[in-house]
Amino acid sequence: MKFSKIHDCLNKSTPEKNILVKGWIRTKRDSKEFSFIEINDGSCLQNIQVITKNDLTNYEAIKKLLTGSAISVTGDLVPSPGKGQKWELIAQYVDILGETPQDYPLQKKRHSDEFLRTIPHLRPRTNKYGAMFRIRSELSYQIHTFFHQRGFQYIHTPIITGSDCEGAGELFQVSTMDIANNDKLQVDFSKDFFGKEAYLTVSGQLAVEMFALSLGNVYTFGPTFRAENSNTRRHAAEFWMIEPEMSFCDLYETMDLAETLIQNIIQNMMSNCQSDLELFARFVDKTLMTKLATIIENDFIRIPYQEAINILKASRKKFTYDLSHGNDLQAEHECYLTEVHFKKPVILYDYPKSIKPFYMRVNDDASTVAAMDMLVPGIGEIIGGSQREERYDMLLTRMNESNIHIKDYQWYLESRQYGSVPHSGFGLGFERFLMLITGVKNIRDVIPYPRTPKQLMF
Repeated sequence: MKFSKIHDCLNKSTPEKNILVKGWIRTKRDSKEFSFIEINDGSCLQNIQVITKNDLTNYEAIKKLLTGSAISVTGDLVPSPGKGQKWELIAQYVDILGETPQDYPLQKKRHSDEFLRTIPHLRPRTNKYGAMFRIRSELSYQIHTFFHQRGFQYIHTPIITGSDCEGAGELFQVSTMDIANNDKLQVDFSKDFFGKEAYLTVSGQLAVEMFALSLGNVYTFGPTFRAENSNTRRHAAEFWMIEPEMSFCDLYETMDLAETLIQNIIQNMMSNCQSDLELFARFVDKTLMTKLATIIENDFIRIPYQEAINILKASRKKFTYDLSHGNDLQAEHECYLTEVHFKKPVILYDYPKSIKPFYMRVNDDASTVAAMDMLVPGIGEIIGGSQREERYDMLLTRMNESNIHIKDYQWYLESRQYGSVPHSGFGLGFERFLMLITGVKNIRDVIPYPRTPKQLMF
């Protein structure tokens, strides 16, 4: 007999006899004649109430079941007299599939996020994290749908690479050699698996650019890695990035696409994940729905980097970090712009070239590049992008200025020799997008198994 998902049962329009559901016990109340059991199968936030009567042959065994136990229930779906629930299930048969002992860690209803991070294999069984990972799944689908509807091609870029896209040097090395017990300077990497040093990718951008120069509009959506010894709430060593690249596209068209992406997807998420998002609005951020509505209902502010510096200086607010021209903005500056001054998302553009990577197009003033960062309330930077430098001579100059090893990037330079065109793109941090949509403040709580310094479970 095929079993029904609880989500489907709760959305039925008429009663139904002899249906089968399976799930895990969330709560249970026992009496001599009845047990009221709420079970959840992960298909939705809501539980379904099961009424078990004492005439069931295994009623005494059912009464001993604890939170977290798995059961299979065959019975009749009937209107519920209880408040807040449309249907309940009158059990005819209950099979016990898996019991939990007294020391099951989730017997209590409420647990701290800090505690749940120590048991990431169990935290999806809580309401909050079950909702989070349904939202994460739906967000992935919405992102692919957004690009598919606009004619983008999905490209799988390498996870193992020989280049550092950002030039930051925060790389995880990949090797089959016993590097740990040797001085790296003495290691002969020509004998390694790839014959050279290899790393986990920090970005798929440079690789996917090559496909934009043949297929037009493309994107990559995959894991990226940074060996940054940071324990902030916004950083993780393994995270996912969405990186579109568009040929025949300038910086302003890229800003248009980024803004449309954020607004379109948030609107769809609010429609498709209503009950799960309401949980976060009730228990995580009571202003969440208002914030999301503000984002989708208003145009984003767009100002040059220098104007942002001027606004921050004029605020007379005492910041921890220096505001002089040529310094990158810190989280405190981003929060002031989005949460205090403008009270909405802000896109900054035309950054000093000294603080941006070599591949960004140099503007006519020769001191700034056609770069843009999107800042959102509560998160700060969520998107970073630019028009790419399509001119061979200028790109070569910028690479030399940045001390890039030209030999390692010859393939990238060749793309500027063979039919180069203006093109642009950006990177959207998937986990930061989830933080925006749910109001969650720590990136560790939007990733199934967070990878951070000194933390590697599984």
